[in-house]
Amino acid sequence: MAAAGFVAAGALFASTVLPGIASADPTPDEVRERIEKLEEEHAEQAAAYNEAKQDHDAAQEKLDDIEADRKDAADELDGMQSGVRELATAAYSGDDYTSVPYLTTSSGPEDALRQASDLGYLSQSQQDRLDNYVQEKRKLDELEASAEETEKEAEERLDDAEKAKEKAEEKLDEQQSLLDDLTAEERAEATEGVDGGAQESSSSGGSGGGATPPQVNGNAQAAVNFIYAQIGDSYRMGANGPDVWDCSSLVQAAWREAGVSIPRVTYDQVNVGTKVSWDQLQPGDLIFFYEGPSHVGMYVGGNKMVHASTSSKPVLEVQLNSYYQSKFHSAVRVG
Repeated sequence: MAAAGFVAAGALFASTVLPGIASADPTPDEVRERIEKLEEEHAEQAAAYNEAKQDHDAAQEKLDDIEADRKDAADELDGMQSGVRELATAAYSGDDYTSVPYLTTSSGPEDALRQASDLGYLSQSQQDRLDNYVQEKRKLDELEASAEETEKEAEERLDDAEKAKEKAEEKLDEQQSLLDDLTAEERAEATEGVDGGAQESSSSGGSGGGATPPQVNGNAQAAVNFIYAQIGDSYRMGANGPDVWDCSSLVQAAWREAGVSIPRVTYDQVNVGTKVSWDQLQPGDLIFFYEGPSHVGMYVGGNKMVHASTSSKPVLEVQLNSYYQSKFHSAVRVG
């Protein structure tokens, strides 16, 4: 690869790869290594974003349920207050009670009612009414505390998601800075590992990208057919289709098409189904990469996979070259 093609990327590499050598131009291998490292770092942040967003959504849903319960409890308590207020006033004024020493020690209606209950001056029906009120008041207090805690948790997880998204976008920006002034041939060489020899038709956009799905056994066929139909679709972190995906939402949707429910994020997806080794892969299997794992694709046979890339490329069918094998985390069979 011509060294001139890397002049534009040299300044960036001087500070990020070769500190202290401001004038040194990166070699093709250095560009490729940095691109691959950025790809992995982007995948890590994208996975962290999905997990934080999922936790936020779950907390928000829980908060909505708590708010509904809290409204019901408040309405119930409001309906009971007039009756309890009458009991308190009666206790404080001495109505229906004969203990003068007890009445003279009461500092107000609520205190009088509490003492009347403690000393057994209330009838069973009055005591039941008071017990129900106290129970409902305690329930409302607990719901209010839970709502406050859940709302705080939702805000924290949303903040985590935004930070992860920002970091992931920084990785993409750095990749783009490295590649902007390279020729098409140089860019292909610099991204050869993470592209895995992507088929030309896969990057042309449009539904299916011109690729033909292989014939496979069982319900994996529906999953494979679906994922091939998405080749050429766009990638966006946190997207859930129908035309824009991230890595984990794509495989989730593919297996949902086959009637199989799997979790949304890679950290959970890796724990479903049956573990399989690299040399046992069959079409439809989910293949995970990097630590975490933070990236997933679907094996489609012929030493290939289809995945929603983590670097703003479209959904691709790629060759599982030595790069992917070196970054392999695990694989599972879910069908």
